[in-house]
Amino acid sequence: MPRPTAAQFAYGSATVVVTTLALLLLFRTESGIGVAAVGTTALALGLLVAVRLPLPRHRGAEGAGQTATARAAARTHHALEGVGARERVPAGRSSAQADEHSLRR
Repeated sequence: MPRPTAAQFAYGSATVVVTTLALLLLFRTESGIGVAAVGTTALALGLLVAVRLPLPRHRGAEGAGQTATARAAARTHHALEGVGARERVPAGRSSAQADEHSLRR
């Protein structure tokens, strides 16, 4: 069973609160049994609303786990490969330079 999303929590909670207030004001109940019935009804309706929310769509295996920036960079990289462009790779640092702090010169 998938985990509930933030939207499911938000809509379910809002439904419970609004339904409880509306039913208490509508029936003007003061007895303990009436309040328990209103609370149970509100919880059931909130659960129903949360479960009926559409789940987010999952991407295929190619786009899974990537941010929009990473997907855009991958598309750009593939487009440049087709043109024959070469990437520039910065030169490596020597071991003497790697030990030295960048602000000391």
